[in-house]
Amino acid sequence: MELTLTSPVVKLNNPAQNMLTGAAIKAYRLIEHELPSITLTQRQLCDLEMILNDGFAPLTGFLNRQDYESVLDTMRLADGTVWPMPIMFDVTREMAAKTEIGSEIVLRDTEGLLIAILQVNDKWEIDKKREAEAVFGADDQTHPAVHYLYNEVKDFYLGGKILGIAHPCHYDFTHLRFSPAALRASFAERKWDKIVAFQTRNPMHRAHQELTLRAAEQLGANILIHPVVGMTKPGDIEYYTRVRCYEHTLKTLPANLAALSLLPLAMRMAGPREALWHALIRKNYGCTHFIVGRDHAGPGKNRAGENFYDPYAAQELTLSYQAEIGIGIVPFQEMMFSHKQSRYFTVDQFPKDETPAGISGTELRERLEKNKDIPEWFSHPDVIAELRKVYPPKHKQGFTVFFSGLPSSGKSTLANALFLKLREMTDRPVTLLDGDVVRTHLSKGLGFSQEDREENITRVGFVAKEITKHGGIVICAMVSPFARARQIVRKMISEEGGFIEVHVATPLEVCEQRDRKGLYQKARQGLIQQFTGISDVYEAPDAPEIKIDTAGEHPENIINAMIAEMKILGYIL
Repeated sequence: MELTLTSPVVKLNNPAQNMLTGAAIKAYRLIEHELPSITLTQRQLCDLEMILNDGFAPLTGFLNRQDYESVLDTMRLADGTVWPMPIMFDVTREMAAKTEIGSEIVLRDTEGLLIAILQVNDKWEIDKKREAEAVFGADDQTHPAVHYLYNEVKDFYLGGKILGIAHPCHYDFTHLRFSPAALRASFAERKWDKIVAFQTRNPMHRAHQELTLRAAEQLGANILIHPVVGMTKPGDIEYYTRVRCYEHTLKTLPANLAALSLLPLAMRMAGPREALWHALIRKNYGCTHFIVGRDHAGPGKNRAGENFYDPYAAQELTLSYQAEIGIGIVPFQEMMFSHKQSRYFTVDQFPKDETPAGISGTELRERLEKNKDIPEWFSHPDVIAELRKVYPPKHKQGFTVFFSGLPSSGKSTLANALFLKLREMTDRPVTLLDGDVVRTHLSKGLGFSQEDREENITRVGFVAKEITKHGGIVICAMVSPFARARQIVRKMISEEGGFIEVHVATPLEVCEQRDRKGLYQKARQGLIQQFTGISDVYEAPDAPEIKIDTAGEHPENIINAMIAEMKILGYIL
């Protein structure tokens, strides 16, 4: 059978201002392998796409130092243009050292496709503390973007103009991906002269729908539902499910009132600054008005348990700039449902003689996981049906049991026993990832430096995550001496299913007595370097789900107790 291949739809009416064409593209393709090359991170790829499609207009590249400093201090570019968010290109110290001002760098996606050329005009070392305090208001790593800044962003920034070669490829929801030019053309074709945009990174429930309908009625406008499908807050529902929910919501709205388009943005959760940034982006997409809700783009609470931003600070800031930036700001309060009147009210207009009905995000997840009823006043049945696929009951979720402890503490014995017991009890797939076996295959070639050990653990975590995501049970038995690596694994797996950390807290002297290979003795004699418990530290877990001391306890009794705990946690019936 002959297969005809077609490219995914790229809805672009006019080429963006910094996209190359024809001969210029051919010229760069001839020399692309002679230039230094960088594979883009997810955030860099999102930012680059928004530069290339003019969603970040007037930006034509990544900020140089003068613009960066100005944005941090004044929320304006050096020429005075309002722009509150630094759009930066970070590189390693090594890459910065060999990059000269005036040089060109090839930017590739994860598949190696040439997307753009960066013409470098500036480079400098990042002051991360200053950036955190200026952009996010706090040098506090409980803020997801501050955590990203310190743990994912590299040490140097490169500034420079972008020359676009190709737009990033998308193979999903191509019917909903519109560039700013294409969306503006669509509005003109529909004869929509007032468009109010609704920003969201969560599924839309009836309160959100009510809010957008009221905004449209108040303005005599049409609605653009414009959800972020780039990077959002860690732990958010993946956008595939959210987009299906938006499509269900769109069907419930009056014909020709609303449109749905996806935004490939990497959010920073920067509260008021982010709200102003979102408004500027929607102006580029052709919107005349923008809804700013309560605690817009807020990341939650700081390390002191307080909100990072005042709930209405985003509304105040964006309103103060609306005349200058040329897009109307529509501030909205939280919506609450009245059982007595069977309708939604804003908080300030809610009847004083009754208590508002509401379901928190935590309660919603609990109801989904326990298959409890969710009332129709809260959300449409089709939306809830989509969400139930994401939050199956715990006993149908995949989960990982992660044993950690000193060498010879009993991890492998317990992991193997648990593996066999679960095979007896359930017909679900169960996978055992033992440290010694992993070292032989998955992590062959890695040494025992801290960096290599962390790499070993994160490789195991990646495999466990993929199995967990598809409903399997994974049992890992690793020394895993470093808290940071275990936390990375917990985070990646918890986004897909359950994670049960088991600290096998057998005392060191007992581990030495059990040592069949004589490794402790060799380590004490200096014959083995970097041996956990002797020459290397073991950072014990602070709050494992299960803590075990195997000294004097039969493995069968321990496994029975663990099974009982898993039943309490809901992962086994």
